[in-house]
Amino acid sequence: MDEKASDMGSYREHVLEGASAVDLVVALYDGIVRFLSAAIDALERGDEAGRRAAVKRALDIIIHLQARLRMDVGGRPAQALSEFYAAIFAQILQASQSASRAKFEHAIDCVRNVRDAWRQAAREIPVDPGVNPASALVAVPARQIAGTGGDAVARSSWTA
Repeated sequence: MDEKASDMGSYREHVLEGASAVDLVVALYDGIVRFLSAAIDALERGDEAGRRAAVKRALDIIIHLQARLRMDVGGRPAQALSEFYAAIFAQILQASQSASRAKFEHAIDCVRNVRDAWRQAAREIPVDPGVNPASALVAVPARQIAGTGGDAVARSSWTA
């Protein structure tokens, strides 16, 4: 690893040390977007191995997020996130299998939408370890994420 990469890794570790749980979730969503963008770059270069590696990293983050959901605590918002993760996982697989820039871009748009919801929740929710930040999110049905239409179920004052 070169010195620049090492410095950047140290910087990221330092920044994340003081981050809230919501900030960490937002950082994971940013990672998904970064890896999907890398997959698009690899796709355009004709680098199949690079595309697959980037997709694997994005899917690993989604699996991590899915595994950390607390259905017993999160209720309907946790269920909505679970459905989102399943839908976006499938969409990313489909984008990779069909080598479709448009499908990757759609997946990025969906991830950014939910990431922005987390950011909004972070601004609206007081910092309290006993508060479940997912309860302030708008539930977006999996069918809408997958592009088949449907209405979002509003749970707060903002819209997705």
